[in-house]
Amino acid sequence: MSAFLPLFPLNLVVFPGEKLNLHIFEDRYRQLISECLETGKSFGIPIYLDNKLTELGTEVKVVALHKRYDDGRMDISSQGIRVFKIDSFVNPVSDKLYAGGEVSFLTEDTDVQLPSPRLLELLQTLHTLLDTPVEYDKTKAPFSFQVAHKVGLSLSDEYRLLALPKESLRQMYLVEHLQKIIPVVSEVERTKARIRMNGHFKNLDPLDF
Repeated sequence: MSAFLPLFPLNLVVFPGEKLNLHIFEDRYRQLISECLETGKSFGIPIYLDNKLTELGTEVKVVALHKRYDDGRMDISSQGIRVFKIDSFVNPVSDKLYAGGEVSFLTEDTDVQLPSPRLLELLQTLHTLLDTPVEYDKTKAPFSFQVAHKVGLSLSDEYRLLALPKESLRQMYLVEHLQKIIPVVSEVERTKARIRMNGHFKNLDPLDF
């Protein structure tokens, strides 16, 4: 399935189902969002990565206009819908200020409905180390997109995750990532604890040798 979407490139990855708040201030995007509000149509957020526009992005819908300023700026809430691949790109669209393009929507293969026990275990370990509780709904698929921003992925890593066509592959990708970073985080936390102890009185047990 293909369609023409107005495009709003950003230096971030929006995952399907994710809620995103945006402050709209450029003229071209004020025009784009105003049209979306008037017509109810969606727009696309392709990822701008390493100083270039990538071929993948996420279709997004405006779910609320929170404030419209006197100068035309807007605060909106939006939500990701589905992943697309750009087939053609035009900047700007004829008679418009913003860019757009023909896109093909990728088929989502949610081949597993629940998170793997190993992924849940590693998530718990990471957020216990960081002392930062994370909220997620284990029954809501795809689970990988719920937690992708909460595990320390780089922008390029998030892009690779978005490109994976199956939920099972995305969960495996997250497991491999967490297995790599948890030992690093653990060592950082131990170092921080040693630094905090420096200069404090220490009650040390005598060594028996």
